[in-house]
Amino acid sequence: MIDCHHAALTRDRLPTCSDIAGIRPFVLEWLRHESELVVGAGAIVRPGLLADQPRRLEWWSYPERGSVPVFLEVDLDPDSLDFYDYAGAEWFCLPERTGRRHITGPHVDFGGTDRYILTFTLPVFSEGRFLGVVGADVPAARLESRLLPVLIGMDHEAALLNTELRVIASNSPRQLSGALFSGPAGSEHTLPGSPWRLFCVQGPALRTARPASAPEPT
Repeated sequence: MIDCHHAALTRDRLPTCSDIAGIRPFVLEWLRHESELVVGAGAIVRPGLLADQPRRLEWWSYPERGSVPVFLEVDLDPDSLDFYDYAGAEWFCLPERTGRRHITGPHVDFGGTDRYILTFTLPVFSEGRFLGVVGADVPAARLESRLLPVLIGMDHEAALLNTELRVIASNSPRQLSGALFSGPAGSEHTLPGSPWRLFCVQGPALRTARPASAPEPT
């Protein structure tokens, strides 16, 4: 995304949709490589950055029962009832404000993929100027399945919590994914590079054999 912006500026013009589309081969290749976990990825451009379109998503996602990623079509007309106002979304405006990566959710991506997902985004700056964000969508159930073996291997009860203190994954059947954490007193540990925290309770873990959330549709 930075290279696309620089290339346009060296030609003494603003970048266009065609310039941003230059990242497409990299996005599609990365999606194919990470298809067992990730269902969508791409870049979202800061409104007003491009010369030929006020707003732009270069985002590709897998249909629920598809094997080939498709371009995500959303309504970017501010006068439309279905306007997808991504500039006001948490996953866009918080990385711009903080300059740090962010994780949103789990949430239902209304207006986008309509899935129960977590959205991972990273702000993109060029010479101090905010260009937009790059990111990926991960179904909550898939992420929980990846995290559960690690948590089960711990010798005490533990839960991974988001910024709203909702459970992302846990090794205890008392802490269901998506629910507000309601455990006893324990210790908190911040995770470097993440807004999440790991909450640990002293004493043996109450083992759970499978994720508590609903399975990902196939």
